[in-house]
Amino acid sequence: MALVAPIESEIATARLRLRRLCRSDAALLALYASDARVARMTAHIPHPYPPGQAEAFVERALSPSSPIHYWAIVIGGAVEESPEDGTIRTNSLIGLVSLRPAGDGSAEIAYWVAPAVWGTGYASESVRTICEAAGRWGIHTITAQVFQDNAASIRVLMRTGFTYMGAGETHSVARGAMVPTFLYRRASGIA
Repeated sequence: MALVAPIESEIATARLRLRRLCRSDAALLALYASDARVARMTAHIPHPYPPGQAEAFVERALSPSSPIHYWAIVIGGAVEESPEDGTIRTNSLIGLVSLRPAGDGSAEIAYWVAPAVWGTGYASESVRTICEAAGRWGIHTITAQVFQDNAASIRVLMRTGFTYMGAGETHSVARGAMVPTFLYRRASGIA
């Protein structure tokens, strides 16, 4: 199934902007992805995070042939706290959200945010925004897979209208093992 409309490269929320990744995001991407707390809760981020990995990831994400749509989550307004120098300036990457269309009108969402902004609601705001926009793109169902020991991410999915569908498992590169997961689903649009 083809997408009904082009996927936007930038979407604004009350507090955030979800924008296309850019090469200058690689340094912050490497900083946050190299944090074991982030890597262990994702399927694909290795730990330790190899030199050059962030730059290679950004190049793949920017490729027109990438099957996954990525958005940098950036602060859209006020300056916020950062682990590096005490501030995150507007337009600085604080996380990623992605959508992988499956071709049947469904897509899988994935996301992470920097530990410095955990508990702020930024992950929930980003996930909700992408799910609401997905209907415009011809996507009617959004799925998510979360590690069973990732209570914070489970709360994000529950807050944003996802329903528990079952259990599974997937390989975590950072953990070097198969990890039990929970599977969630919701309709696109406003929930």
